[in-house]
Amino acid sequence: MHDPIAITRVNRKTLEKMLDHYSLEELNKVPEGFTNNLIWNIAHVVVTQQLLVYKLSGLPMMIDDEMVDTFKKGTKTEGVVTQSEVDKVKSLLFSTLDQTEKDLKAGIFKGFKEYPTSTGFVLKSTEDAINFNNYHEGLHLGYIMALRKSL
Repeated sequence: MHDPIAITRVNRKTLEKMLDHYSLEELNKVPEGFTNNLIWNIAHVVVTQQLLVYKLSGLPMMIDDEMVDTFKKGTKTEGVVTQSEVDKVKSLLFSTLDQTEKDLKAGIFKGFKEYPTSTGFVLKSTEDAINFNNYHEGLHLGYIMALRKSL
């Protein structure tokens, strides 16, 4: 069986290709019938991984509160993201995973605040959070694939 972070990494490589392939204008475009754009979805998965794995474990996240407030669950595209913000999201796709791998090996995840997800699955451990995160990222990758056909 694959390491769950390896699965996340494969998904993130696909997301990185989206960032490389689409223009800033396309990344920011909210097509008719959608509430969010490509860059919101990509930034959202970075934010969600940090919230699920670190915040629920009572550990500091690698992202700032402003990013959380802009891209967390329940938010939608509110404005235009700049190229420097896109570049930041792109670097966070992998720096956050690299750090998560190091932190897992170092055994820093001790506590976890149980969390019932909106899908009805209850996360009870960091391992649950990492596994659920892969499911969540897969959902958003599907959403991104549909959205890009509308650009």
